[in-house]
Amino acid sequence: MNFAPPGKLAVLFPGMGAVATTTIAGVMLARRGLGAPIGSFAEYGVVDDGVRGGGSSTTKTRDLVPLAGLDQLVFGGWDIFEDDALAAARHADVLTEKHLDLVAPELAAVRPMKAVFYPEYVKRLHGTWVKEGATKADMVEQLRQDIRTFIKEQGADRAVAVWTGSTETYIEPTAVHATVKSFEKGLLANDPAISAAQLYAWACLKERVPYANGSPNLGVEFPAAQELAHDLGVAIAGKDFKTGQTLMKTVIAPGLRARNLGVRGWYSTNILGNRDGEVLDDPESFKSKEVSKLGVLDSIFEPENAPDLYGNMAHKVRIDYYPPRGDQKEGWDNIDFFGWLGYNMQMKIDLLCRDSILAAPIVLDLALFLDLAQRSGQTGTQEWLSFYFKSPMHDGAGRPVHDLFAQLDRMKATLRSLSRVRALASAAE
Repeated sequence: MNFAPPGKLAVLFPGMGAVATTTIAGVMLARRGLGAPIGSFAEYGVVDDGVRGGGSSTTKTRDLVPLAGLDQLVFGGWDIFEDDALAAARHADVLTEKHLDLVAPELAAVRPMKAVFYPEYVKRLHGTWVKEGATKADMVEQLRQDIRTFIKEQGADRAVAVWTGSTETYIEPTAVHATVKSFEKGLLANDPAISAAQLYAWACLKERVPYANGSPNLGVEFPAAQELAHDLGVAIAGKDFKTGQTLMKTVIAPGLRARNLGVRGWYSTNILGNRDGEVLDDPESFKSKEVSKLGVLDSIFEPENAPDLYGNMAHKVRIDYYPPRGDQKEGWDNIDFFGWLGYNMQMKIDLLCRDSILAAPIVLDLALFLDLAQRSGQTGTQEWLSFYFKSPMHDGAGRPVHDLFAQLDRMKATLRSLSRVRALASAAE
């Protein structure tokens, strides 16, 4: 196991829009001391030693485990538009010119490779910087070559990939997703159940590049991908970044559950004006997001175990495209809950947030932690990274854990475990 982070780490983004360029620019600013990567657990987190009582102590994440340094990161990726990262960041209008001007030449040097694009999966976008190939198998091979070329040209030691592209239409796993053999056959046959997101994931797995799915798309959350990750020893995680409204749900719902307060209904609506909002204005793409968001509360409340409190809960989720807001999303939640003797109460939450600002530290942490996991021999599904996702991947039966605090405890426990393994390996040398 290679615990020390050697050489450069290539961080690849399928989709170089608002989230990716906000992340890239933020890292460039941070390593020059011109900005702070606030929100990153890798940079600001602390991990306790697991000892209860007055004898416990805490350690900063970077002091506990060997993470790649910000100065070791090199960035690349793919996009359906030819804009370099500076032009894309200006178009996204998340960061101010004051920040972008400080890293403009470095940001402009990050140019996207041509993307795999099938418009039937993202109907509101019209890509112009796209690959051509007779089969989806051809597309995978082109992506694999892109990865090898980028790593070589950048002088990188290894790579990690985080999907930051748009939400595709809703796809459920079919027979083609059952095994590696069936999936490879489907690639050759251009199976319509295989979308572009799956092609990126498959190419990364084939190149042994750890992969995180930041969208509600079907990416690596199917048996064939998990089989391939296991066979090739690749760390994977997903899906759908937990940023605004769902983040708040996983904070508030555990509190209601801990106090055994009942919930009659939870109504959530969002307005969003960036490219993600435009894509989600298509009902088929929205369904992917809706399914991702709706699973959170059932996992936390477990209505089958407390039917009197949560058995008849109504849960609604809406997203409306509203161009004037750009990346500045607003989410409203109305929670109808009840307490002693069944008396009704309400909670209203109005969350005004910046979508990409909340997503950027998640992207950085996933890149650093997936790289750590793979160097430490922790391959396959990384359940300990559930902290970052709306629909966390998990192995085995049952529901995934959605409670933010339970997820954080598990992440800290894994980091402590990796630290102990590192210490034992160092002592044995």
